[in-house]
Amino acid sequence: MSAGKTPWIKICGLTDPDNALACAKFQPDALGLVFYEKSPRHVTLDQAARITEALPRHILTIGVFVDKTFEDILEKVRGCGLKGVQLHGKESPELVDQLKKEDLFVIKALFAVKEPGLNRAKEYSTASALLVEYGKGLLPGGNAESWDYAFSSGIRTKCPIIIAGGLSPMNAAEAVKAARPFGVDVSSGVEKTPGIKDMDKVNAFITRVRSLTDVSIRPGRQV
Repeated sequence: MSAGKTPWIKICGLTDPDNALACAKFQPDALGLVFYEKSPRHVTLDQAARITEALPRHILTIGVFVDKTFEDILEKVRGCGLKGVQLHGKESPELVDQLKKEDLFVIKALFAVKEPGLNRAKEYSTASALLVEYGKGLLPGGNAESWDYAFSSGIRTKCPIIIAGGLSPMNAAEAVKAARPFGVDVSSGVEKTPGIKDMDKVNAFITRVRSLTDVSIRPGRQV
């Protein structure tokens, strides 16, 4: 993505069809549904299906999984019509390859302080994008903690880079200017309660990110 284009935006952790549809009206590029059972934003297959059925077809719906098998992921993908998957555990490059062959948008998460680390980016070169975050905390996600987003710009990869972890309307512009990522992924920073988004915060976040047309966006440092 070059200067003049704004970062790709994903709003993650939706749990309610009406709330998801309200988010979609602000035109994010993707909405995320979390299938990790320990997450406060966890959805069942039935919940996920009701959400995807309520959304406009142009919205990229992405299921978030942690250390699930190919078969389990595909069951969820087909059961609720997901268009993409986000692998947020210690999944192998081979699993990324398998899922890509299913014509899915595949995001692989890497972490600054735990495995798989940012130094393993080259192993996941077939991913549609790499999501990077700090990785501190009890849950696999960002745990609402902001970090040095500029650190992600040193990753050696040709994959598009998405930054996550602790993003909010208050720091979105600063984070994008520091990291110059392909995209941003936000969850708790735009919520009323876990899984229910605050439309004022969603609107503010998307507006601020979309205003950054003067930032030269780069996918990552070329190998």
